[in-house]
Amino acid sequence: MTYAMTVRVATPFTETVGRVRAALQEQGFGVLTEIDVRATLREKLGEQMEDYLILGACNPSLAHRALGVDREIGLLLPCNVVVRGDRPGSTVVQALDPQTMVQLTGRPELKEVADEATARLRAALATLEN
Repeated sequence: MTYAMTVRVATPFTETVGRVRAALQEQGFGVLTEIDVRATLREKLGEQMEDYLILGACNPSLAHRALGVDREIGLLLPCNVVVRGDRPGSTVVQALDPQTMVQLTGRPELKEVADEATARLRAALATLEN
């Protein structure tokens, strides 16, 4: 089962993070949470790794519709978007495929919401490639 939508962009990490935020906003998503995995692992474990940021993106109307179908869907919200360093000057951006909600829950009523969320996230990722 593939659960990620992925793009690799030829821009540095910090620049890419700004572009991801703007692309998500254009598609109606706000960033509710931000986890700096690199800083957390360094601080808590003394471990080093590449830049790695998890953004918890939410489109309120889509979240509301999904929660109207299944209150437990909150366990799969918000839509996680990962921005991580790759090679020098290159960054990987990944979003959890919203179709995972339908597959995991077995609730076909979520398909319409997942389809719209997927289209919006794909559009946001596509702007990063241009």
